[in-house]
Amino acid sequence: MDPTQNHLMACLAPRDRIRLLGVCEPYPLAVATVLCERGQAAQHVYFPMRGVISLLMRIQGHPGLEVGMVGREGMLGVQTSLGVVISPVQALVLGPGMAWRARTQDFLHELGHCASLQRGLDRYVHVTMVQMASAVACQRFHLIGPRLARWLLMTQDRAFTDSFRVTHERLAGVLGVRRVGITTAAVALQRQGLIEYHRGALTVVDRLGLEAVACSCYQIDLHVHAEWLPMP
Repeated sequence: MDPTQNHLMACLAPRDRIRLLGVCEPYPLAVATVLCERGQAAQHVYFPMRGVISLLMRIQGHPGLEVGMVGREGMLGVQTSLGVVISPVQALVLGPGMAWRARTQDFLHELGHCASLQRGLDRYVHVTMVQMASAVACQRFHLIGPRLARWLLMTQDRAFTDSFRVTHERLAGVLGVRRVGITTAAVALQRQGLIEYHRGALTVVDRLGLEAVACSCYQIDLHVHAEWLPMP
């Protein structure tokens, strides 16, 4: 596996990357796997190379609302770089792939000896904060259709594929809306020829068209990632 598929690892000097990989192991990201729970100590950190990890905020009596997403651009467990091992969210794998996984204590030991890794994670903390703030505003002010288009684009960016499996029920949960709203929005996108959806199998047919109807938050996400996490 090529570790430079993960942007944070790609930005490290070869020597620093080799040291970090020395405490990592390849880990398959299987759909529906919970990688960490909110309020519990993170036992591992993850550097995805491919796959989609949804960051969910769960409040008692309500389904989890997606407040962020992690893929090859970043890392799951970034709060550990701030000295906090307790996870603020639940992390659920939505799209299959592979990641490098390290035990939290091993990662923190390497972090203490790698200034370039710390600088990269400082930038990624900023990106994560912007993403979460954008998610809150997006949920409040944007319509379901443009929000769904944005989510599909973000997922496609991390999944490396035009097709993936996701149910209306799951989409309703992560976007914090009723299932009927997702059904209506998905049907509208399909009638426009932007996606194909049948029995949980979704395919992006017209990406440029999907970008045109997505809410402005998607372009904000791209700009923040390009500015703060540029590829080497």
